[in-house]
Amino acid sequence: MTYQPKSEFLRIIIERGFLADCTDLQGLDEKLIEGPVTAYIGYDATAQSLHVGHLLNVMLLRWWQKTGNRPITLMGGGTTKVGDPSFRADERPLLGPEQIDANITGMQKVFDRYLEYSGDAATMLNNAEWLDHLNYLDFLRDIGRHFSVNRMLAFESVKSRLDREQSLSFLEFNYMILQAYDFLELNRRYGCLLQMGGSDQWGNIVNGIDLTRRVLDQEIFGLTTPLLTTSDGRKMGKSQGGAIWLNGDMLSPYEFWQFWRNTTDADVGRFLKLYTELPVDECNRLGGLEGSDINDAKIILANEVTTLLHGAEAAKAAEATAREVFEKGGTGDDLPTLALTVEDIGDGISVVQLITRSGLAKSGKDAKRLISEGGARMNDAALGDAGLMVKVEDLGTPIKLSAGKKRHALVTLAG
Repeated sequence: MTYQPKSEFLRIIIERGFLADCTDLQGLDEKLIEGPVTAYIGYDATAQSLHVGHLLNVMLLRWWQKTGNRPITLMGGGTTKVGDPSFRADERPLLGPEQIDANITGMQKVFDRYLEYSGDAATMLNNAEWLDHLNYLDFLRDIGRHFSVNRMLAFESVKSRLDREQSLSFLEFNYMILQAYDFLELNRRYGCLLQMGGSDQWGNIVNGIDLTRRVLDQEIFGLTTPLLTTSDGRKMGKSQGGAIWLNGDMLSPYEFWQFWRNTTDADVGRFLKLYTELPVDECNRLGGLEGSDINDAKIILANEVTTLLHGAEAAKAAEATAREVFEKGGTGDDLPTLALTVEDIGDGISVVQLITRSGLAKSGKDAKRLISEGGARMNDAALGDAGLMVKVEDLGTPIKLSAGKKRHALVTLAG
């Protein structure tokens, strides 16, 4: 990791498109000039992996560290037991302690790829360390008295839900108090001066700043990133197959690479600046390419992002597989693979089941629609019969299934 001056952080993130809002941009800039600053981003453990929607803020932490500052990755072992209600239509499913711990273990794999935790260069914490042991009455008296219910109800993340007459439980209502308390504890224990997060966290961040000023009389700051959508209006990180997970055991490096290779032309330059470390001028040049040349820029984007997460060899293998599949009509050796046993197949298994189980369709209904609309192929030949059955003898060699021109999977016989 190549380091740059601490004071360069704000210039870099503004130039690259990371900044949405900051509580005091000039004040934060002055702190950065004075010396290393500690900042944190919190991540609730709602799944066993982070997904692409988290990657913007993971890259923000990476730039924070690259400019000589100290990042804290705060795992929400405590707050996950409550659930963040921000801009949600309903209450999150409550997870047990064992599932939360397992999710945190899975999430940690990603941070190890982007940040250096040697010495005190970065710190990973779990807010269960202080939240699990709070005394309820003491907490209400010492912390709760600093919060105005009127003000909390006015925050857009809560107001939008109440305006739609959707229930907000008392459990969820406490989330913003607990997150604010996290900021206070991190300031008290580690001298943390900045909380960063997505723009949907603005109200929670402001609450933490206000609480810390009231209790500790400390000047601290908040900074948010934009909530990204693609140029065609889709939420960043979503695809036809579901979430784009960052853990390789939940989404293969090839599928991850292919997600970036399929970026819309209009998003290439913006994504290069946000998700790679290429110089801004080069990102702008690549993003300005037109016609067939933009495809070369997409390959560079896919290689750069995949290298950061999975390593250079994984990116190289993914590109080679893509070329084998798309340019030479082969199957490649890195495609998502569904391995079936003889018992799985029995007297035969329908092609609809194969398309669904391989992840090319969400349901049998979607698979049938794909076939009826001419979007499904088997070994590069169009599939027109949703009732087609595949038998054991048909799997003497792997079967390549395709959904459209860009999504592929292999079906093989296990053992």
